[in-house]
Amino acid sequence: MKRNSIDGRSFVALATIAALGACLLGSQLALASDSTGSTGKIPRLPNGRPDFSGIWQTLSNADDDLEPHSTRADAPPSAGYVEGGFIPYTPAALEQKQKNFAARGTDDPRLKCWTLGTPRGIYYPEPFEIFQRPEDLTIVFEFGDSVRTIHTNNTLHPVDTDNEFWLGDSRGHWEGDTLVVDVRDFNDETWLSRAGDFHDEALHVVERWKYLNANTIDYKATLDDPNIFSRPWTLEVYLYRHLEKNFQIIENYCYTLPFDKYYPYPKSEQPPQG
Repeated sequence: MKRNSIDGRSFVALATIAALGACLLGSQLALASDSTGSTGKIPRLPNGRPDFSGIWQTLSNADDDLEPHSTRADAPPSAGYVEGGFIPYTPAALEQKQKNFAARGTDDPRLKCWTLGTPRGIYYPEPFEIFQRPEDLTIVFEFGDSVRTIHTNNTLHPVDTDNEFWLGDSRGHWEGDTLVVDVRDFNDETWLSRAGDFHDEALHVVERWKYLNANTIDYKATLDDPNIFSRPWTLEVYLYRHLEKNFQIIENYCYTLPFDKYYPYPKSEQPPQG
């Protein structure tokens, strides 16, 4: 297991951000609005593909807990974000998830300032910025200074199956106006939510990015990990474009207080001591 906080390839990606910014400025943002405020045309690159460039953020509380739950001391109630209701853990994995949940105030990798991983970084409640070119998308996350590259030029995953990356290795292709991204080669150091949802190195994620309108992305991720889940399962969240004047990503390497400083536990939910 590797414990570096950011993929080595991320530093290479950081060096390309200035050039990618020029692509963002050159995007074709021909948006049509009617009297109800809905949008018609979506942004496209000169080659006709949808252009996801911009700053995005979920309004969901999926990071608190992907599954349905009532009000807790540390999370508001939610109907959940998993198709079918609940994550299909194997019996042994469900036992581990329950242990993670009990120790979530100390064991969540986010509290250790580690990279959030995929797909958690997408629905974590901080903005991220996408720079898009015909051959790739670069995602810059506000939390943790992480950088993720999604290759869209028909390249394949590395043959070396011993690779382990915090964000996985992302290879995308287009199905009409939907970007389909195959992500694999993970390590086991990240969680999927603050509630202790987890995976191991066998995780395989297939993302589907699709515009609902010019300022809203329907994001779906199907997760498969035969060591942890009894079958593949899918989560779905919406991502919204930031339209505020002068809005920008602000560096947040990892400003985080201990969990119980945000959400003091009632006595019945005290995390394990020691």
